Amino acid sequence: MAWVLIVVAGLFEVAMAYSLKLSDGFSSVLPSVAFVVFAVLSFGLLSLALKSLEVGTAYAVWTGIGAVGTAALGMVVLGEDVSPLKIISIVLILAGVVGLNLAGGH
Repeated sequence: MAWVLIVVAGLFEVAMAYSLKLSDGFSSVLPSVAFVVFAVLSFGLLSLALKSLEVGTAYAVWTGIGAVGTAALGMVVLGEDVSPLKIISIVLILAGVVGLNLAGGH
């Protein structure tokens, strides 16, 4: 169950980053409020998962989901540049997350 919480928390982190982009430096109210809501949900779920998971592994997985998801969202939704180096870097982040999970910390 803790790993499900980490995945959902990571997805909320992606929503948090997207809301931050849409907030235009916190000058737009609705995306700014969404940012705060998603941040509280993301950190809240992370804190619940940390009751039973190692902090290093859980935090790395959480940030990995956030980094990969936000980079993909930027390329797919926001029209950010796609390059072979970006794709390779995303794959390396995913490999690191998988490696941490295989190394233990369950």
